[in-house]
Amino acid sequence: MPAPDLDAWLPDPQVRSRHRREARAPAGDLWEAASAVRLDDTRTLGRLVRWRIPGTEGSQTFREMFARYPFTVLDEGEGWSVSGLCGRIWTLARDYPRLDGAEAFCAWDERATVRVVFGNWVEETEKGSALVTEARVSAVDRVGALRLRALWVVVGRFERVIGAEPLPLAVRRAEESATR
Repeated sequence: MPAPDLDAWLPDPQVRSRHRREARAPAGDLWEAASAVRLDDTRTLGRLVRWRIPGTEGSQTFREMFARYPFTVLDEGEGWSVSGLCGRIWTLARDYPRLDGAEAFCAWDERATVRVVFGNWVEETEKGSALVTEARVSAVDRVGALRLRALWVVVGRFERVIGAEPLPLAVRRAEESATR
C-alpha cells in the first residue's frame, strides 16, 4: 500500500505534524479499525476538534469527519485518504468555504487564509502494519502566515494528543481483531 503523496498537495508547509504507530495486525485490519474510531472515543482530541469546528458531532468517526464539510476528500484509495480544508482556521466561527473537490482546493488563493491537508494511511511492516497520520498547513500569504504562527503557539502543544489517543486506540482494536 503506497503512502499518499502529500507533497503534491502542500510541498512546503509552515506547519507539519506527523504520527506513526505500529500494530501486530494486517494493514487492512488496521485501516478498518482506524476508520471506526469516533471523536467520542478520544478524550482530549475529540473535545478539541469539536471546540475548533463547531457543529461537529462526537458520535462521528474521524474518517466521516474528514469526508464532510468543512473538509473535502482530495484523493483516496485502499488503505489511505487525503482530505483538505481552506479558510481562517484561527477563528471560532466556521469560517471555511465549501470546496467542490481537489481542483478547488488547489486553486484556493483567498487573502489571509490557509490551506490544510490531512493524510491518513496504513503501511505494511515486517511485524504487521503501521498507521500514519500527517497534517500540513500552508498560508496563502504573509497575513495568513502571521495568524497561523500565532494560532500554532496556542494549539501546537495539543498536537501530541493525535499520537496519544486515536492511533493507539486503532492499533489496540486491530490487534484484538487479529487475535480472534
